[in-house]
Amino acid sequence: MGTAEFACASLQALAGSPHFEVVGVVTQPDRPKGRELKLQPSPVKQIALAAGLPVWQPERARQPEFLAQLAALNLDLLVVAAYGQILPQAMLDLPTHGALNVHASLLPRYRGAAPIQWAILDNETETGVTIMKMAAGLDTGDILSQRATTILPEDNSSTLHDRLAAMGAELIGPTIMDYTAGRIAPQPQSEALSTYARKITKEDGRLDWTLPARTLWNRTRAFTPWPGAFTTIPDGAKRRLLKILRVAVEENRTGAPGEIIQADKSKFVVACGEGALLIQELQLEGGRRMTAAELLGGHAFSVGTKFG
Repeated sequence: MGTAEFACASLQALAGSPHFEVVGVVTQPDRPKGRELKLQPSPVKQIALAAGLPVWQPERARQPEFLAQLAALNLDLLVVAAYGQILPQAMLDLPTHGALNVHASLLPRYRGAAPIQWAILDNETETGVTIMKMAAGLDTGDILSQRATTILPEDNSSTLHDRLAAMGAELIGPTIMDYTAGRIAPQPQSEALSTYARKITKEDGRLDWTLPARTLWNRTRAFTPWPGAFTTIPDGAKRRLLKILRVAVEENRTGAPGEIIQADKSKFVVACGEGALLIQELQLEGGRRMTAAELLGGHAFSVGTKFG
């Protein structure tokens, strides 16, 4: 069971393994996307169809008729990754060995919908993947296996997502084999250590220049590619949207929060609540992605102009 891109690597690993028989794939219904709002299959559905696997797309996984369909399969195990719905205990109890979940954090930290983004936002230096035995709560099940990775300064949510997805795919097969053979003792999670990674909204991408430069650096990394870090700049009587795509921290620069303190061929620097951000790549509303030098070559940004 999976919907988002994160689940694709695990599905491919299991479907391509001689040790397992994938009898079908459950994913969420096709959703309208793009300017024309055409129905688009989920990334998981596309992988499943390419592999010739049966696909089920219930609107709600807890529907009695769908539970009856699953029960008829006499499943040994249910594997879940980035499905997008909380599953009822009645479903988790159907397979002989229950249900396992591939989660993109080192549980019990960062339970919830956006563990990758929140690990970066919180300035963590390490995260990882967890394979857990599912329970009816939100990512509360017993831990079967974990693998850690360093969050690099050059990482953003996209690069970290891809690395964690690959790690989950490498870990899920061996974990299933050890767990079903009785070689793993499930470990309960510590509620005292748990944290929650709420869903990210588009407005989260708006930069508050009164925050420290390092905090805004993390926000820019966490919100790439979505929803994107953004601010606004004066454009006559209006303000124009500006996406901030890549930045670095300059600790020893000062100025009023949001004020451009340098804008020349060598640097484009904006002051923050503490320190400043060196703007490296950005995108004007309606324009293309470009370096700061390219933007400054065609647009005048005066020292003292305020982002907001």
